[in-house]
Amino acid sequence: MFFSDYLSNISWEDTTKKIFSKTDNDVRRALAKERCDVDDFMALISPAAEPYLEQMAALSRHYTEERFGKTISLFIPLYLTNSCANGCVYCGFHASNPMPRTILTFSQMEDEFRAIKESGPFESLLLVTGENPAKAGVKYLSQALDIAKKYFDDLKIEVMPLSAEDYSELARHGLNGVICFQETYNKERYNVYHPSGRKADFNWRLNGFDRMGQAGVHSIGLGVLIGLEDWRTDVTMMAHHLRYLQRTYWRTRYSVNFPRMRPAENGGFQPNVIMSDKELAQLTFAMRIFDHTVDISYSTRELPAFRDNMATLGVTTMSAGSKTDPGGYYTYPQSLEQFHVSDERTPSEVFSRLRELGREPVWKDWDSSFDKTRI
Repeated sequence: MFFSDYLSNISWEDTTKKIFSKTDNDVRRALAKERCDVDDFMALISPAAEPYLEQMAALSRHYTEERFGKTISLFIPLYLTNSCANGCVYCGFHASNPMPRTILTFSQMEDEFRAIKESGPFESLLLVTGENPAKAGVKYLSQALDIAKKYFDDLKIEVMPLSAEDYSELARHGLNGVICFQETYNKERYNVYHPSGRKADFNWRLNGFDRMGQAGVHSIGLGVLIGLEDWRTDVTMMAHHLRYLQRTYWRTRYSVNFPRMRPAENGGFQPNVIMSDKELAQLTFAMRIFDHTVDISYSTRELPAFRDNMATLGVTTMSAGSKTDPGGYYTYPQSLEQFHVSDERTPSEVFSRLRELGREPVWKDWDSSFDKTRI
């Protein structure tokens, strides 16, 4: 059984109705519980919870510091290529966009790794590609990991979904974690946004998380793209997914991300749903109350002041100094971005600000030797 089988029994429409029918009593009951279920999560993200944001923020801070202390893990992404075979209508890298395509050579990767190290003592690196397995497949990624592990201790990828065997192969080359965005869990609407390419296969993408778990990937990151469908329903489906994965692959560490859409370079697609800062804060608090152990990650899509505030209330991982174009740190500093970065502070500026806020920013929070003692 895969999560697609589980999800087929959950109605999108009924879930939406349940969320918007939640009452003040439902919210107070959820806030009083030590351990929440998905039904409680729906109450906490519902409009009925809006009067309780201060109480939710205090609980979120409490549970975060209880589990993570005051640490904030810092990481940086490196885009290896903007070559992509998919037709995602919202993405500047989509296959039909007439733009220059770049695939970093292994020599260029070394230049990028050295430039990143000069910007800050990062140990956590996220390697990102467009989804083009013919040009940036498992062999290419294996070699990229082999080079990267000379510079970084914690290596994650955000690439096309792979087979369990491929994830296992990459783990042998130093892979520690995988991040994948389902984008939306609305199967009926999914192909509106993903009309062509391998990404058009909803179940292949959805069940990729099962394949990661089967391969024993240490860290799995989930996310939905806020702006496609009703965000409350989408994140509820993600909450179901998180609980399913935790039960099934209980040795794995999990993270969540809620990126809000930013203008893409193709300029055509506009978000269907706009999430306010207040709503994103509510979702962040709700997720932390729902799950005390999950990493909650914010990217540089968000503005500096908002990221700073949320770093004290529930967020545990942040990117810093990000470039969203291939080779953007050294090789091609003026190339086309996938999305616009809102927090343009340098890594040292982010580090210093977090220290001012009483946080403990860390460049490394995992080592491969930890796995050798796991039972």
